[in-house]
Amino acid sequence: MARPDGVVIVSERHWAFAGVDGSLVEGRMPVLPGLVRRVPLLRGLARLVLAFAPVMRRGGATRPFERVGLLAAVVLPFGLVLVSERIALATGFALTAILVWMLFRGRTLALHGAEHRAIAAAEEHRLAATWEGSNRPSRFSLRCGTNFAALAAPVTFAADQVWPLSVALWTPVAVTMLSLALTMELWQLVQGSSSRFARAFLLPGLALQRLTTREPSLDETRVALRAVDSVLRRSLQS
Repeated sequence: MARPDGVVIVSERHWAFAGVDGSLVEGRMPVLPGLVRRVPLLRGLARLVLAFAPVMRRGGATRPFERVGLLAAVVLPFGLVLVSERIALATGFALTAILVWMLFRGRTLALHGAEHRAIAAAEEHRLAATWEGSNRPSRFSLRCGTNFAALAAPVTFAADQVWPLSVALWTPVAVTMLSLALTMELWQLVQGSSSRFARAFLLPGLALQRLTTREPSLDETRVALRAVDSVLRRSLQS
């Protein structure tokens, strides 16, 4: 996860936030209970919630007002069913604009590209060469959250169209949760497959990354590499 002032790198057990000011914050990821990991749909929602741990926990990668803003952007849309369609539409546009500003302000786009580059360098076992600048892995990633969002949009639209129950106040919440859970199951299948057909599902997200990333400088790449180094080092020690 890229931030305006640094990069968060997350593994299954560890996370690290490297700031552009040279700071480094480290932490451990929460562990899912074994039962939850075996239940389809529920495991996907649980993993999505845990993915926000580094940015939502106190002492993590965000300031208090940012955590409040992100939480409000996630929760408030569910309350729009209680107001008129005109107010809901205007509020929805306003919330979207605020969320986009919060997620992509400052150097976030370049650091997002640096995040992908650093992870690719680790997978290619070329961390040192990437640090020196002689190796420049792609700034695009198959596992980027942008790809997940591009998958979630059509899944949510389809779920809304085929929802079999009568509309109630809780319907938007149910449709959203079901859509995210289904998207995560599809995401896991696509990520675990080497089929070209399966990988085709990622093409819209890869195209969208041209907007959500920028070519990083060497200094920005090194910020992400420091976070990667922290996660790898602690993973080897544990």
